[in-house]
Amino acid sequence: FMADDKIDRLKNIARRTYEANGEQKPVLTENEVYNLSIRKGTLTTEERKKMEEHALVSIEMLRELPFPKKLRHVPEYAGGHHEKLNGKGYPFGLTADQLSLQARIMAVADIFEALTARDRPYKPTKPLSEAMKIMGFFVKDQELDPAVVDIFIRGNIYLDYARKEMDPTQIDEVKVG
Repeated sequence: FMADDKIDRLKNIARRTYEANGEQKPVLTENEVYNLSIRKGTLTTEERKKMEEHALVSIEMLRELPFPKKLRHVPEYAGGHHEKLNGKGYPFGLTADQLSLQARIMAVADIFEALTARDRPYKPTKPLSEAMKIMGFFVKDQELDPAVVDIFIRGNIYLDYARKEMDPTQIDEVKVG
């Protein structure tokens, strides 16, 4: 993400042009300036909508691929990772009876990764215990499948992931119960 004090410098750089094939072209495209200007903190409504588009784009792109029969549901699994059991997810607002086990598993993995990721400009990094507590709230709010989260916890999948992918300073004691 771009720090606030660097945005003006970025805009000055964006005003520069270069010549290619007899034409003046911008050093940075409008899209590049926009994406490089992401600030740390809460997302705007426009930024959130843009971020949420990726689930639908994933589905549309994957539907174009000629998957073999045994993999024909990959678009649903990949695109369903932001759906919630209570119907408050996106892109389609599917409910528990419409979500496959695979999409439910993807949702648990995606949320846990998002909570613990170090590279998200719109949120601070969370310790493992806080991420797991939030996962519990998602279960209570009927957003995540309790059986899938139970396997995630009891199988120590969260801990295996933490040891491989998280900064050691994020890994603290988790009370499971």
